[in-house]
Amino acid sequence: MHSPTPEIDLTDCDREPIHQLGFVQPFGFLVAFGGDWLVTRASANLVDFLGREAEEVLGGAATDLFCAEAIHVIRNMAAVLRGPDAVERGFDVALTEGGPPYDLAIHFSGPNLVVEAEPAAPDRADASALVRGMMSRVRQTPTLRDFLHEACRQVRALTGFDRAMVYRFDKTGSGEVMAEARRTGVDSYLGLNFPASDIPIQARALYVRNIFRVIADVEATPSPITPQLDPEGAPLDLSLSVLRAVSPVHIEYLRNMGVAASLSISIVVEGRLWGLFACHNLTPRRPSFVERTAAELFGAMFSLMLESRERTAEAEYERKARAVADRLLATIAQDAGQMADAEWFGGVVGEAIPSEGVGVLIDGIVSLSGLTPDRAEFLALLAVLNRRASNQIYATDHLADLLPAASAYAARAAGMLVIPISRSPRDYVVLFRPELLRAIRWAGDPQKPAQADGGRLSPRTSFQEWSQMVRGRAAPFTPAELRIAETLRGALLEVVLRLAEAAGQERQRADERQTLLIAELNHRVRNILALIRGLVSQTRQGPGDGQDMMLTLDLRVQALARAHDQVTADRMAPASLTGLILTEASAFLGARRDRVRVLGQDVRLAPEAFTVMALVIHEMVTNAAKYGALSDSGWVEIDWRRDTAGDLILTWRELGGPVVAAPARRGFGSTIIERSVPHELGGRAELRYALGGLEAEFTVPERFLAAGEPADLMPPAAGLDTPPVEATPLRDLVVLLVEDSLMIALECEASLLTLGAREVLVAGSVAEAHALLATREVDLGVLDFNLGKETSVSVADILIAQGKPVVFATGYGEALNLGPQHQAARVITKPYTLKDLIPVLEGLSPGDADDGA
Repeated sequence: MHSPTPEIDLTDCDREPIHQLGFVQPFGFLVAFGGDWLVTRASANLVDFLGREAEEVLGGAATDLFCAEAIHVIRNMAAVLRGPDAVERGFDVALTEGGPPYDLAIHFSGPNLVVEAEPAAPDRADASALVRGMMSRVRQTPTLRDFLHEACRQVRALTGFDRAMVYRFDKTGSGEVMAEARRTGVDSYLGLNFPASDIPIQARALYVRNIFRVIADVEATPSPITPQLDPEGAPLDLSLSVLRAVSPVHIEYLRNMGVAASLSISIVVEGRLWGLFACHNLTPRRPSFVERTAAELFGAMFSLMLESRERTAEAEYERKARAVADRLLATIAQDAGQMADAEWFGGVVGEAIPSEGVGVLIDGIVSLSGLTPDRAEFLALLAVLNRRASNQIYATDHLADLLPAASAYAARAAGMLVIPISRSPRDYVVLFRPELLRAIRWAGDPQKPAQADGGRLSPRTSFQEWSQMVRGRAAPFTPAELRIAETLRGALLEVVLRLAEAAGQERQRADERQTLLIAELNHRVRNILALIRGLVSQTRQGPGDGQDMMLTLDLRVQALARAHDQVTADRMAPASLTGLILTEASAFLGARRDRVRVLGQDVRLAPEAFTVMALVIHEMVTNAAKYGALSDSGWVEIDWRRDTAGDLILTWRELGGPVVAAPARRGFGSTIIERSVPHELGGRAELRYALGGLEAEFTVPERFLAAGEPADLMPPAAGLDTPPVEATPLRDLVVLLVEDSLMIALECEASLLTLGAREVLVAGSVAEAHALLATREVDLGVLDFNLGKETSVSVADILIAQGKPVVFATGYGEALNLGPQHQAARVITKPYTLKDLIPVLEGLSPGDADDGA
């Protein structure tokens, strides 16, 4: 009786030193030189090519083996070697005087320069031309499937092998034939899978370092390298060798497949072994050195092209997925409670990371939606997760590896992606994928063990198709999906959920702070607007006398102030475009404002766009009133619409007025009209001086348009064309003016004197005002409410106690919160003009302090 053959796990192959076998294939020879150019190793078949025995040349000089010209070529090749895995090639090199030409490949192996040579092919092709044509055909393919198939066709056409395949590795090391090109009558392996043990770990590592491998004849007897070991007892490392002999196990593997010759080209993407071009021939075959060089170059170019395609596809996916994530985060920012709704969360995230079920745990509350474990199973799963690190996402396509009991509900949840969103307490969002039943076609039974024949490892012999039904596994989560999940985790971690409870109270406090800040901003901006009235150099450079320039500047500042009033009326909210136009028309035209006809459906503009358009509309109305349709009996039609991109197209048409022409000189007003919208908003502005009247078109980008109905329009401002009132409400009165800005104080002093004041006492601080009141009798106080770090309330208290009227000047507008004791005080909003002062001051006398304002 024969004893049973012992079974051996094929992973024993992983320990075979296939790069140190000490043999080369016999279609070429190998010589190694040391740093002193003495021969340190030679293959035994050197005699078959150069007529010299290996033992004879060992220790001899390179010049004793090769001619001077060959040594020169080899030295030049060695000089350009860069990097640990560099290999340099040379063609048609005569190694001996009058001898035949050889094709060479050289590389460094430790301290040795390894030279491998084989007879040059009689017919010489251009490798670059071959590759250029191959890449041109591959590049035109539209899909990945076509891309791989065409590449197979090109490799088979170049090498002449009976079968060429694209073989892709998965994360376990197993592989699948993704594409194939073969000669008629040759078996097909398309779609078949091969276990990881078929290509051992160290072989896969070599495929990354040395991307090309040829086995010309599996039955050829390899030639040994002499000596096998160096003086230190180390074999020669043949990792980069083109002649490296083949492991006996792999030789037997190929015999079992019926293959007489093979060729492989590594497909390396982002530094990892993506797969191989694997070529088989049923008879011995050795492509020429040029053809093999072209195949290797094609493999490198193909790898780069594949990497580019994969990156493009991933980038497109991530772009769409991040847009989904942005929408999710925007929603949660407004209502953090949505996070606890698993159905809502799954619906949104599912667009970026497909899943069939979602489980959420927040503050101990469980929410489940879709295909998931039940509540008890989910909590048991979370208990296992709590033993893991809480600051990293976790994904698996086989839940049973984490929790064996999960195999019972694999039909609902076989894989999951866990997004931890807090550390204490542990809160999670978990995406589930159900079991994906699929049949894997193997080239032979992957579970069948190898056999040891007399102590020698023997590979499997059957490659007949063998089907395996895979159960309990889900579709794995891709690297791109994991990156999206990490983005979500970083955005949601702790912040949104931990603030959810206090969101109501914090929102109220934030609203109060915002109201105060906006009022403060309003005050500051109005002060700035008042200051710049005397500082804008562009207006000063315009035509006209000084009075005209000052009026023009004053009108521009007032237009900004009116726009600012409209924006801040609803706490810096977007404001009505119709309101802006009507307010400007009323302010400038008064009773004639109906000559500005607004045709567009009202829209709201964001604050930054509103102030820009306020200046533009002001300049357009001003020009029309001075030179255009409004200067005569004409009118203006203003209309707008949204284009396909969502941008606002505003058109201005002047009708019934005088003939207009383009101005010969561009003033500051023209600059505002033509450049404000493009410069400030990134939109467009176009003016056409038609004979019938000026036409203009302005484009405001969609991002400056707010959704929702416009707020109620502000009441029209008083007309700027109202004839000046010759009033002196302050005749013979002594006025105390408290103002911390010198420029504003000087302007206001001049206005008060114009209105009849006998004397204006100016104080820049509360202390100065108190000092003046201690020595002087005043009839009226005009007080800037906010004086930097103090207010003028104490000054007002003294005046009110004396029965003297008080006027507060402020940039806070209606947001100014006066106490009951100051309700009789009148208020004027900055910036203000002499005309603005008249209605506020009329009727005031020292006895009006107790009257209502």
